[in-house]
Amino acid sequence: MVSPGAAEGGGHRRRPLPLALRYGAAALVAAGLALLLLQLLLGRRLVQAREEALGSQLSSSLVLGEVALERFSPEGLAEVAGLRLAVGSDPERQGSGPVRAIDGELAAQSAALRRQLCRRLGRCPELRPAARGPRGVWVAMESPLEQVWLFAPLPPLRGWPPDPLQLALALGTGGLAAVLLFLSLEVQRPLGQLEEALGGVGLEERPAAVPLRGTGSVRRLSQRFNAMLERLEAASRERRTMLAGIAHDLRAPLTRLRLRLAEAGGDREGDEGATARSEADLAALERITGQFLLFAGAGGDEPAVPVPLDGLLAELAAVADARTLALDAVPLERRVRPVALGRAIANLIDNALEHGRPPLRLSLRPGPGPDGFTIQLHDAGEGIPPEQWARALEPFQRLDRARGGQGHCGLGLAIAERVAREHGGRLRAGCEGPGQGFVVTFEGRSLPV
Repeated sequence: MVSPGAAEGGGHRRRPLPLALRYGAAALVAAGLALLLLQLLLGRRLVQAREEALGSQLSSSLVLGEVALERFSPEGLAEVAGLRLAVGSDPERQGSGPVRAIDGELAAQSAALRRQLCRRLGRCPELRPAARGPRGVWVAMESPLEQVWLFAPLPPLRGWPPDPLQLALALGTGGLAAVLLFLSLEVQRPLGQLEEALGGVGLEERPAAVPLRGTGSVRRLSQRFNAMLERLEAASRERRTMLAGIAHDLRAPLTRLRLRLAEAGGDREGDEGATARSEADLAALERITGQFLLFAGAGGDEPAVPVPLDGLLAELAAVADARTLALDAVPLERRVRPVALGRAIANLIDNALEHGRPPLRLSLRPGPGPDGFTIQLHDAGEGIPPEQWARALEPFQRLDRARGGQGHCGLGLAIAERVAREHGGRLRAGCEGPGQGFVVTFEGRSLPV
């Protein structure tokens, strides 16, 4: 079977590229958000650290320069120490180049640098932002003869590219976020859907095929799971067809045999006993055929309709004498599958009549839950031992005490248990107490519309 992706021209081969681009874009977006957040949280601290470093360096240069000016001229000190010095009241009097307007960022940096110098030197030297040449400030030095200015470059606050440490942290955070998003959407979510679908395998309603998404391994695993579902569905259809075919094929000759026995009984009036036994055998065969049909799922498509359960139980209880089977049912209406439910309760009644001990009592009560119903069948016998109850619910299993019954193939309790599960409930049994008899409880609830 050709997949849709392959039919579109090798989609499986091209899928990794869009996937990588998609999560690469997600990584970039996450990195951008992380960079913005780091800038908001750490940007001010980095600026303060740079200001402190510059203030420490400039204060050391000022102190050393002022000491050197006692022995050297400004020109000699500038040549020896590699400093940019200016003499006079205006440090830019002899400068060249166009005049630059003092921007607010430079003024703020100058004010912050002056605070650093005031704190470190114990005095507050005069600072003038440079209006010509490189970006920076002129700092007044203490000189015994004339006014000397020291130039300190001030690089602009970093806008772009961002600080390398922040950029590395942001890229790492974006990559980690993309990996986590990839694992969640392309691995964890498809595996969770596959796990949920696996939990439904073996139940009455088969799970739907899981979508093919995620990484290559997860997609292949999902594809194999879908293929397994198809094989299970095919095997189930074959089993239902086979069992239903056997049962239907048996009904036609059984009907012809019944007609021939009726004709033979009319011709031979002395063989009433043989005819009755033959009729009983035919009834047993028809009962087995009906059990096969029901167990094979022939009634699985029966629609759910609102049914007065007390009336349904009254019809089922009419097969026995009132002294043998008493009915204790409250008026109750629920949405059920009447044919399947009737067959299940009829099986319980037949088992109790054949293997139990009278008197029997069939009761109907609401619950559990607001839309639930509980049907109980009591008899005075010892019932099925607890250790054999699980075996009794298995199809085609007959306990020793039930062997030899007419028309029984070990499907009665299995059908009742299946119908209970189809109605959202369960079938359970147990003794009511020492010498108080045995009770089988059928629990269910209304089926949805």
